[in-house]
Amino acid sequence: MKITAITAYQVDLPLREGRYSWSNGNYVEVFDATVVRVDTDAGITGWGECCPLGSAYLPAYATGVRSGLAEIAPKVIGHDPRDLATLNRHMDAVLRGHPYVKAAIDVACWDILGKSCGLPVYTLLGGKAQDDIKLYRAISQIEPTAMAANLAAYRAEGYTKFQLKVGADADSDIARIRLCAAALQPGDVLVADANTGWTMHEAARVVNAVRDVDVYIEQPCPTYEECLVTRRRTSLPFVLDENIGNTHDLTRGIADGAMDVINLKISKVGGLTKARLMRDLCIEAGIPMTIEDTWGGDIVTATIAHLAQSTPSEFVFSATDFNSYGTKDIASGAPKRVNGTMRASSAPGLGIEPIMDALGDPVMRA
Repeated sequence: MKITAITAYQVDLPLREGRYSWSNGNYVEVFDATVVRVDTDAGITGWGECCPLGSAYLPAYATGVRSGLAEIAPKVIGHDPRDLATLNRHMDAVLRGHPYVKAAIDVACWDILGKSCGLPVYTLLGGKAQDDIKLYRAISQIEPTAMAANLAAYRAEGYTKFQLKVGADADSDIARIRLCAAALQPGDVLVADANTGWTMHEAARVVNAVRDVDVYIEQPCPTYEECLVTRRRTSLPFVLDENIGNTHDLTRGIADGAMDVINLKISKVGGLTKARLMRDLCIEAGIPMTIEDTWGGDIVTATIAHLAQSTPSEFVFSATDFNSYGTKDIASGAPKRVNGTMRASSAPGLGIEPIMDALGDPVMRA
């Protein structure tokens, strides 16, 4: 089987809440997603999606996905999409870096592999390890009392895990954490995610001020070294996200005891092939993961669900149903939230079928 064509579509994904805000005054109102179609000479088509969180979150941005695809797509024509390790080595050789550009191609090839075998992707990633994947809800950064009210509203929808967007000034973030913790019920999980927004002295103030609260501290500072200093200042459980982008980052963090949990974002690391490797390393090291992505719609949510479904529940700290944040459906068959959980489709491949009217006209063909 050979890849015969790669096509990209640009899709706007408006938010139900109108705006998603995080540290340092950053926000997005409409997400810019790229959907990728990979065709083969066997008549099997695979689909992937990449949606960066704006341009100020990671070294990634929406038009960069499409620019990178225009560069790399012609160079993967003729390759077997089922030879995923070989394909990924080739993509890394012909385009240095830019893992997020390659992610949607890799995911689409997993979709093709599943369809060619007649198996869901979660079976190919290791088998069905759990039934119901527990989800978290991100609480966009606004005034502290309003964030606590939003948490309570999302709890009524079935969520029990909540990620507060902090990373503002230390005083308001301390208030956010305490007010939201007071809104929790037994068994709920609270994460304070600074998204690199604190300096070390601000992080020190916050973790000291909330040391009596049952809360996880996530990615307090921009660099790994600054986060490690904060990690050693607190007994609170610690999550790393932005600083874990590849196996080197992960193995260094494991060796340093730098975290208790990581956020494994599929497009950030380059797709399912590399995410599976990092997932398996985490399981070996006893590190649970939030399995997710930077953002996305139905195809990203389906991809998350398959990786999470194939991961033992004790190592899935949480996962994300991004398609419930938006107002636009782009594929049928994608997982839907039920009582704060979701399940991947058992159909071959990702189990999704794109809604072509929602995708519109292609913006790139190779």
